[in-house]
Amino acid sequence: MMAIEQEYEEIDFAVRAFQNTTGRIRYSSVPVVVATHGMTLGGGCEIALHADHVQASAETYIGLVEMGVGVIPGGGGTKEMARRASQAYFSGDIQLPTLKERYLNIGMAKVATSAQEALELDLLLKNRDKVTIGFNNLITDAKAAALNLAKQGYTQPVPEKIKALGKDGLGMFMVGAHSMHAAGYITEHEKLMSEKLAYAICGGDLSAPTLVSEQYLLDLEREAFLSLCGERKTLERIEHMLKKGKPLRN
Repeated sequence: MMAIEQEYEEIDFAVRAFQNTTGRIRYSSVPVVVATHGMTLGGGCEIALHADHVQASAETYIGLVEMGVGVIPGGGGTKEMARRASQAYFSGDIQLPTLKERYLNIGMAKVATSAQEALELDLLLKNRDKVTIGFNNLITDAKAAALNLAKQGYTQPVPEKIKALGKDGLGMFMVGAHSMHAAGYITEHEKLMSEKLAYAICGGDLSAPTLVSEQYLLDLEREAFLSLCGERKTLERIEHMLKKGKPLRN
């Protein structure tokens, strides 16, 4: 509603507040466990991405779906996908495909239709998160996970550097968006959205792959989010979703 009413200072404040919230989840002095069940979309997904552990019901539908309403994930979701890609890089690796996979998942507003699929999409972490079959034991399992983290001597995480690919990734993603638009697969506005997402997830137009802070990527994420909120076609998407309950292609 703030976007429709063009209250941009309020939007900026709200996005900063949400980024600070997910940051406090990540860097809490006590373990934070998130239990997911059913629809875990957009901001709900971003909260789960920043937890120390996710105890997911098998029937979890999770994804970063913000592109459906004309914006990019603004609560740390874009940054987190860049961070997870960075953690997956290894010496001698061709890194672009690793980031591209996560870029496309956001760009296509892909939703995992089960906890198992979420593990495959890197929305849940295979070496950390667990799945509960059914719903009845979900909270019990989540509580046990939190207690186990505490017993193991949980220590507060420290901020880490993220490898941003800069122009190496940005150029490829921009060309891809242009080609998709030229072929008629995406609209002009979807091309703009894809370019904004590319800029944020690649760390801007850095001349070479560079280690950057989480805050650097969060600032780019917020800048892209606010920029898209000022676009008429984004406002049309938001209004259509609020009234019709389904996304608008414009």
